[in-house]
Order: sequence, then structure tokens, then C-alpha cells
Amino acid sequence: MAGTTLLQNALVVDGTGKAAYRGDVLIEGETIAQIGAIDAASAERVVDCAGLVVAPGFIDVHTHDDAIVLDKPAMLPKISQGITTVVVGNCGISLTPVITTAPIEPLGLLGAQRFCFARLAEYADAVDAARPAVNVAALIGHTSLRAATMPQFERAATADERARMARQLRLAMDDGAVGLSSGLFYGNAFAADERELIEVATAAAQAGGVYATHIRTEFEGILEAMREAARTARHSGLPLVFSHHKCTGPENWGRTRETLALIDRLATHQPVGLDVYPYTAGSTVLREDLVDGVIEILITGSEPHPEMAGMRLADIAALWGIGQREACRRLSPGGACYFQMNEEDVQRVLAHPRTMIGSDGLPHDVRPHPRLWGAFPRVLGHYTRELGLLKLESAIFKMTGLPAAQFRLEKRGTLAAGHPADITVFDPQRIRDRASFAEPEQVSEGVRHVFVNGALSYEEDAATPASYPRNGRFLRRSDDR
Repeated sequence: MAGTTLLQNALVVDGTGKAAYRGDVLIEGETIAQIGAIDAASAERVVDCAGLVVAPGFIDVHTHDDAIVLDKPAMLPKISQGITTVVVGNCGISLTPVITTAPIEPLGLLGAQRFCFARLAEYADAVDAARPAVNVAALIGHTSLRAATMPQFERAATADERARMARQLRLAMDDGAVGLSSGLFYGNAFAADERELIEVATAAAQAGGVYATHIRTEFEGILEAMREAARTARHSGLPLVFSHHKCTGPENWGRTRETLALIDRLATHQPVGLDVYPYTAGSTVLREDLVDGVIEILITGSEPHPEMAGMRLADIAALWGIGQREACRRLSPGGACYFQMNEEDVQRVLAHPRTMIGSDGLPHDVRPHPRLWGAFPRVLGHYTRELGLLKLESAIFKMTGLPAAQFRLEKRGTLAAGHPADITVFDPQRIRDRASFAEPEQVSEGVRHVFVNGALSYEEDAATPASYPRNGRFLRRSDDR
């Protein structure tokens, strides 16, 4: 009985997409021991979950938490949402295998102090030593491979450079990476051609990985960019994940009807998935080409003008008596939220059966996008309970069982006897995001208890959440610990 916890009288949503049912869940050590009708005398601690949902811990498939899990391992922005596993290394940017103190764009999104891991095994050891509150699975970034291999980035890689990148990726896959990511949208990867991507990606396919991509453009040329990604995945033999899928820019609004139809057609020939964050604004580095004078742009940070964080670009430009593009130049380097999407498109993508949930938060921003703190409760509160866009079981499947299968995180993402006890307990009537663009660093409501590998790692309204044990670890592909 020692070290056992019984979650009693719960509405169990097991992460498979199947209908919820009433039951109890018994945790023994780090593992789910039993699910069903369980005698309270069998447990050392009993938690009454009447009126609450017991679900698998949420898996955030799209993060840039590579360094923050080492620097601030309490991971309050994620654990407070019920997230128990983060997938790092997205958009072509990962800490490994780059060794530098001056990261190129967009590697700086991960912070500038942690590019010191030549092998993923070294990063994995650092994660386990830091013991973050959440588990960590890692993609390897194509831009990071370029930075570790190529002296210049305005061209496609040579045959020797392609071979060296492939070798680096193969080593990372041997160390447990879940796949390759790319970010062709960014300047230092834009010159890569399909041959480069395919040859590098093949190294991940041989080990059973996945290819997650921030495609070359999400504006007018989005369909061809999606086809390029599909060709890369198909010719390399990798399952494909379209990162933070969206149609950006007012001229593009409504085209998710076309893009989702394309995804459905592609899926008849190859494995395809996608992730999304539940907001109409994205967030990335300051880029002059994204300033069109139409969409609202909110500054999240500026190295030369840190006092402007939290202000609208249009207001800054008016204050300085200059155009918005000139203001963008003066504020750079920095970051911003770009209100580029349409709500109907966001809902259409959220509802698609292949869609997973990813926060895409940038934890190093001075004033981060609220998705860093609120993405998952927003799906469950606003889009599921309030709008009825998703059924509860479907919403949880998008956060648990679907991503675990997509990224080969064996025995994670579903509730079953013998599985690791990554569990989130929440109030379906109260759960909601509180983080906003005005006040982005706000803990969500309604997440009552979170267990990571069996340890109670977060409770709502706890006076000192940092005092809870941190029980996360590095997860290798098909890890079943």
C-alpha cells in the first residue's frame, strides 16, 4: 500500500477517444496499477475526484522549451496546464548539435546560453540532471544541423554537407530523438532544396522518426509549400506533421478549406498529421516582411528598446513619427505577436480529426504570447465547453493518445494498467485559460492535480507549487519506462 494513490469517483477519459466512464484509478509508485472499481483500503492516499475528469497527462507537441527545462525546471507555465510531456526542437531549431555563444536566427528563440551540447545524449543527461517537472522528448532541428555543418546559409548544402548533417541526425536518432524538424520559413534554412531535406530526413526514417515542419510559407504559396513538405516526407519515408497549421494574412483567410482538403488527399498516400494553437495570433522574431500595415502587431520584446515590450507596433511608429517597417527595423532584434489568422480558420483546423494541440510558446520572450500559459485549458474551456466545437473525449485525444502515437512515445498518452502514471485531473466546468495578451503570465483555472511518473507535481492554488517534486525525465523514442 505504501506509495499508492487512489483517484476515486472520477469521470475517466482514457486518451483513446473512446467514451468517458465512471471509475477509479490506482497509482502505485510511477505506474498506473489498476483502473475500475477499487477499494479505498488498497491505497495510502485517496483523492475524491467526484465531478472531476481524470485524463492522461497532456502532451505539448510543439514547444520551444529546449533550454527552459534546464534553466527553470519547475516549468510552471506547462505543468499548471496539465501538460506532463513537452516535445522540443520544433521549427528547425534545437539546442543540439550546435556549439555556439552567438546563435544565428532563429536559434536565438531558445536563448543564447545553452548551445553547448554536441550530442543529444549530452542534452538528455542534462535534462535528467535538471529533473524538470515535465518529461521531454526531442526533435532535431534542420537549421541547427545547418549551423553545425555549413559556413554559410544562403545556399543549398553540398553533397559533403548533406552527408555530415545526415550523420549528425543518425547519431541523434541513436540517442533517442523522435525525429527531424525544419523551419524553411526562416532565412537561414530558406535556401535548402528538396534534395538536401530528403537526404537528411532519410537518416531519421531509418530509425523510425517523424518529420515536423514549419513550411516555407503560410501565405499565398501555402499549397505548394505543403506539397514540398509532403514530397520530402514521402521520399524520405517519414510520417509528416504540419507545424502550427494556419493560413496567414487577410488575403489568405478562409483557405483552410483548401489546405485541410489537401491534407486529406495526402493522407490517402502517406501518414500525415498537424498541430495547432488555439489563437488568431502567432508569435516569432521581428521581421519586416511580416509588417503589412493591416494586421495588428504586438511587441513581445526588443533588445535595443526593451521598454516597448507590450506595445503595439502602430503606436510605437506613431510615437516616433515613422512608418511601421522603419519602427520594426529600429526595434530589431526582438519578437512580436502577429494577429494574422481568422477565427473561423482556427476552429476549422482545431476540429480536423488529424489535429494535435501544441502551444508553440516562446518562454524566453519578455512578454510571451498567452499560449505559453493557456493553450490547453483554452481548448478544453473555450472551444470544448463553451463553443461545443469538440467533444471532451475528442479534445483530450488530440492532447494525449494522438500525439503519443504520432511521436512514438510508447505507453504515454493513454490510461491503462502498466502505463506510466502521467495523469491530469481537472474540473470540466471550471477549466479555462486566464492568460491574455495584456497579462500573459497567468495560471489557468480548473487544473486540480497533475501527476508526472506517479509523483504529485502540481495542485491548483498551492501556495508553493515549486515545492512539489519534479519527476520528469528525458523520453527516448518508444520509451516505455
